Parts: sequence; C-alpha cells; structure tokens
Amino acid sequence: MPLTVSQADKWVRAFADVVAERKTELTGLDSAIGDGDHGINLDRGMRAVVEKLDAAEPGDLGGLLRAVGMTLISKVGGASGPLYGTFFLEGGKSLGAMAEASDADLVAAVTAAVAGVQARGKAEPGDKTMVDALVPARDALREAVEGGTGLDEALARAAEAAERGRDATKPLVARKGRASYLGERSAGYVDPGATSSALLLRCAATTLASG
Repeated sequence: MPLTVSQADKWVRAFADVVAERKTELTGLDSAIGDGDHGINLDRGMRAVVEKLDAAEPGDLGGLLRAVGMTLISKVGGASGPLYGTFFLEGGKSLGAMAEASDADLVAAVTAAVAGVQARGKAEPGDKTMVDALVPARDALREAVEGGTGLDEALARAAEAAERGRDATKPLVARKGRASYLGERSAGYVDPGATSSALLLRCAATTLASG
C-alpha cells in the first residue's frame, strides 16, 4: 500500500499529540543529563508544525516533510531543532514531488533522513543520542521491506527496534552533546533524544500502516 500525503500528515500530527502528552517526561529525562528543555522545545516546534499544516497542506510528500523540517529548525532551539529538522528535510528531499510513495521509496527516505541526522550530529550508535533509536529502526524497516514483509509489520518491527535502541542507551556513557560533559555520571539514564525518536517511529507504525 503506497504512502500518501494524507497519511504522512496524519503521522506528523500524531507525533505532535504524543510529544504534547509526554513533554514533561521528555524534559525530565533531559533534566538529568542535558539542558532540561527537550520536551518543552519539541512541543513548541510541533505545535508550530501543526499550525503550518493547518494553514496550507502541501500537495506532495516532499513539500510536506520540508515544511515540517523548516518549521522545526526555526522554532526549536538547541540541538533538537536542527537534528529533527534535518531528518524531515532529507526525507522530503528523497521523496520529492511524489504524491504517493512505495514501501521501497519509504525505506529510501528513512535511510536518507537518518544519514542526514548522523552527518549533522556526527553521531554513531553507542554515543547515547537519537541515532541509537533511528539506526536500528532504519535497519529493521529496510530488512523487513526487502524481505517482502508488508508495510504494517515492517513499521511495527522498526518501532520495536527503535524502542530497544532507546532502552539500550540507559547504561551508556554519553559521547556527544551536553550529556557528554557528565562523563560516567551520564550512565543510568535513558537518552531523551532516543526516547522522542522512538515515539516518532511508534507513531509511524500506528498511522502510516493503517491508512
């Protein structure tokens, strides 16, 4: 089943709702090892995204994801805005003027999006960042689609992989961002960026697959 503009819009709005519901939790995680503003900042950015989409919904997938990315970059401070903005911008660039995307197109877009995040943040799995959730999700999605698994199940596996990656950040010592200043004291906390990234993938699994 192809991915449509309407489904992508639904995914973004679902993520905005979840971030609003869990902004206190996200900020609490960030208070332990970061700036203490991840949930508040991301919620502000996603509310601006929804306002942008309400004003003028783009007609193609690339336009929609670019609008999301540019809004996040302009509205979210710290590292989260540029990193999440890059995720959506690179995904949008991959999909371009498509009004519908195949499962393979979606894999290519997620691959481009994750590569963009890694290039901007210069992070690798194990650094205790959002990459620890995004990379296993990308790999699980690609493996499932290339193996002939339907999109519903492929997205579910990607979300589960992102959540396992999120949980695996807890014992890690941060090597990137403000958390790295804490050294060994950063261990014992789940990374807030990996947590919000896992929420993004879970929203994809619950909205993109079901139409």
